[in-house]
Amino acid sequence: MKQPIFTGTAVAIITPMNSDGTVNYDEFAKFVDWQIENKTDAIVICGTTGESSTLRVAEHLEAIKWCVEYVNHRVPVIAGTGSNNTACGIDISKAACEYGADALLMVTPYYNKTTQRGLIAHYTAMHDATDKPIILYNVPSRTGVNITPETAYELSKLPRINGIKEASGNISQVMKMHALCGDELNIWSGNDDQIPAVMSCGGKGVISVLSNVMPEETHNIVQAYLDGNAAKCTELMAKYLELANALFCEVNPIPVKEAVNLIGFNAGHCRLPLIDMCDANKELVKNTLKKYSLI
Repeated sequence: MKQPIFTGTAVAIITPMNSDGTVNYDEFAKFVDWQIENKTDAIVICGTTGESSTLRVAEHLEAIKWCVEYVNHRVPVIAGTGSNNTACGIDISKAACEYGADALLMVTPYYNKTTQRGLIAHYTAMHDATDKPIILYNVPSRTGVNITPETAYELSKLPRINGIKEASGNISQVMKMHALCGDELNIWSGNDDQIPAVMSCGGKGVISVLSNVMPEETHNIVQAYLDGNAAKCTELMAKYLELANALFCEVNPIPVKEAVNLIGFNAGHCRLPLIDMCDANKELVKNTLKKYSLI
C-alpha cells in the first residue's frame, strides 16, 4: 500500500505576474499564505494553471525553489516537472528533489504522441533518476496522449510512482485504473466537477483549479467524502458547480487568473500565447463571482 502524498485538496496554484511579465513573488507569498490559512492541503507549483509551459527553465526552477522554502513544510509542495523531452524533465525533476519538493507531478509527454510503451519507458527513466514520490498527470485533451489503465498498472509497480492526477474526464477509465491498481496507485481528480465521481472510484482528493478562488469550500467538498458523507460531497459540488464551470469558459488558466484578480489579489496577466479574456467572458466570470459573494 502506498500512502498518498496528501488527501483532500491540492491547489493547482496560479503564478502571479508583474506588469513586465516577471514572477511577482511578493504577491505569490500573500496568495500562498491565504491558501494555507483556508485549508488547502497541498500546493502544486508550476503545473498547467501555473503557466509552466511559458516559464523559462531558470524561472521554473526558481519558482519551485522559492515555493518550497516559503511554504516551509506547512503543507506538502508538489513540483510540476513534466516535459516532452525526457532528459529535460529529468534535469528539472532532479533540481526539484534537491530543493526539497515533497513530490513531483509529471504530465504525459505532449506533442510527441508517444505509444503506451513509450510512456512506460519515459516514466521509468524519470522515476529511476529521482528519489521523490511521483504523481502521473493524465490530461489527454491538452497533451494528445492518454495513460490507459493497463499502462497505469504497469507504472504502479515502480515503488515511487505514488499516484495519478486523472483529468481524462473518463470515469469508466478511472474506475478501471482503481480496479487494476488498488492501493498501489492513489488517484486524484484533475477535474473539479468530477470530485464526487472520482472519490467514489477510490479517489484521495483533487488537484484543483477552483481552489484558487474557493480554497476552504473546495477542501470541504472532498472532506465530506473522506468523512463518510458522499451525499454531502455531491451536494456541495452541485452548489459550486457553476463557478467551477465558469473558470473554464476559456482555456485554463485565463479565467481563473481573471477571477483571482477580481477577488483582490494582483495575479497579473497570462503570458503569450495566452491573452486576456473577451469582454463577454469577463462579465460571465465577474457575475458568477458576485453570485457566490466573492466580490
